Amino acid sequence: MSPEFSGKVRKEIDRIIARYPQKEAAILPLLHLTQQEFGFISPESEKLVAGILGIKPIQVREVVTFYTMLNREPIGKYHIQVCSNLSCSLLGAEKLTDYLKEKLSIEPGQTSEDKKFTLSLVECIGACEQAPCMMINFDYHGNLDKKKIDKILDGLE
Repeated sequence: MSPEFSGKVRKEIDRIIARYPQKEAAILPLLHLTQQEFGFISPESEKLVAGILGIKPIQVREVVTFYTMLNREPIGKYHIQVCSNLSCSLLGAEKLTDYLKEKLSIEPGQTSEDKKFTLSLVECIGACEQAPCMMINFDYHGNLDKKKIDKILDGLE
């Protein structure tokens, strides 16, 4: 069954497309809306976005697979993204990732059985001054150690 956007989202899509001289330029905002609407971006929803923008589905797939913030599979309620770039690596990101893997019983790229957590390694989250750092959904957490991670995770519902 093909996904369909809600009426509210459809109006937002029209509003976004109207801001661009070429409607295919609205691809990123539409993909963000798609992810908000369906929880992730499936091949079917890629086709839906392609149809709206008048482009080929492969053009949408190219964008979806390029950006790490676009999810091609359902993720947990809390998406934990650990930075693995140089600053974070030098300050212990690998040890903290190992700690998270043990604590959550999942590997990077996996979601916990209760669908509460998804763990991902990302190249950079742009917070080198807070290394080692991670994001949980859209919230940054930096200067991490095991104790701080425990406090953050314990504060989640």
